[in-house]
Amino acid sequence: MSFSQFLAILRARKTAALIVFGVVVALAVALSLLLPKRYKAEASVVIDAKPDPISVMNNAVTGLPNFIATQIDVMTSDRVALRVIRDLKLTEVATLREQWQSGGSEGTIEQYLIELLHIGLDVKPSRESNVITVAYQSPDPRFSAALANAFVQAYIATTLELRNDPAQNFRRFFDTHTKEARDSLEKAQARLSAYQQEKGIIATDERMDVENARLNELSSQLTQLQAISAESTSRQSQAAGGKGDQLTEVLNNPLISGLKADQSRNEARLKELSAKLGDAHPQVVETKANLAELRNRIDAETKRVTAGVGVSNSINKGREAQVRSGLESQRARVLELKAVRDEGMLLQREVDNAQRMYDMLTARLNQTALEAQSNQSFANALTIAQPPSEHSSPKLLRNTALSIFIGLFLAIVIVMTIEKFDRRVRSPEDLAGILGLPVIGVLPKPNAKRYVSGRLAAPGLPALSAAKPMES
Repeated sequence: MSFSQFLAILRARKTAALIVFGVVVALAVALSLLLPKRYKAEASVVIDAKPDPISVMNNAVTGLPNFIATQIDVMTSDRVALRVIRDLKLTEVATLREQWQSGGSEGTIEQYLIELLHIGLDVKPSRESNVITVAYQSPDPRFSAALANAFVQAYIATTLELRNDPAQNFRRFFDTHTKEARDSLEKAQARLSAYQQEKGIIATDERMDVENARLNELSSQLTQLQAISAESTSRQSQAAGGKGDQLTEVLNNPLISGLKADQSRNEARLKELSAKLGDAHPQVVETKANLAELRNRIDAETKRVTAGVGVSNSINKGREAQVRSGLESQRARVLELKAVRDEGMLLQREVDNAQRMYDMLTARLNQTALEAQSNQSFANALTIAQPPSEHSSPKLLRNTALSIFIGLFLAIVIVMTIEKFDRRVRSPEDLAGILGLPVIGVLPKPNAKRYVSGRLAAPGLPALSAAKPMES
């Protein structure tokens, strides 16, 4: 269908189109004038994106879209609507109660009012900020403003309840466990104190250091005595093997050294006298007697000195055994003290763990107590709804403009529908399309003016137009 055919159809059926258009526009205007006027009041809430300075549990970033969507769901929930009903005491309004009773009284009046309030409620978030607009629409402007403000206040109170109720539960939870932790701490401290009194522990670390120092000292003494004992044993063995005169004590003994010097002089004199006087001379005999006496004295003194080496060895052995015994006793004492210290450290760790648990639970208890007492919400009222001076619906100009577009559309649709079921030939193109034959001429209307052979023909005289060439 060409545009000229479309215009020809509209011209032919302009009456039906005008009727449809006029009915639609008139109906829209009439409804805009007859429908009751409704007033829309708006209030707004701003969501604080900063974290709560008291609660560490509220770590959500309130600027996120999902958080804003959650707050919108909370604001449109039945819980907030029920709080509005209770705050405004709507169940006591006689008109609303009559409406509920006239509707069959299905369910409670609170459920009826919740559904009724949700009809006029409109909650919209801002696109680029944390502001939520709460709008309420009703026939009464003051009622609309009161409901919008009531929903804002009920939402803020509900957010406080949603935060404080879990905080109260956590507070009771931490209170119970704090008492249990305190009992555990007291029991652990009592066990540690009893153990310290039983073992006589005052300063375990200092006592342990003293005992370790004594153990180290005894170990050093034993090492020294073992070396001395080994040396004295070696000298005693040397003395017992007939080599006592080679001992250091014998060699360094001044008396033996003097006797040996006298012996050497007498031996030299004896040799000299024997060569001069002979062995039977009295001086020679006397010198031999002196030498024998010197040898006896040297042997006696050597035995005395070697006997002293044995006594010294025995003394060293005794001291070594004594120090060894003291070392073993001190080692056992240190091990016992270490075991006592380890047991005490174990009990001390139990006390420390109980103390840390008690401190942590006490901190969480104090924190939840502050959270439970907090009356600050992350949502705050930004603007207060005022009774609107003009109605928001119905809007005459908007409805009229909209009815014009709808009327034009319906007029075109109805005209084309009628034309589809009642097709007429309105142009040569229609006739050629229906018959499938070319048009060779067109008869003008009876009152049409036309030119014939270069002059104006009288109206009403039929004439054939010049024949069109045949289409191949």
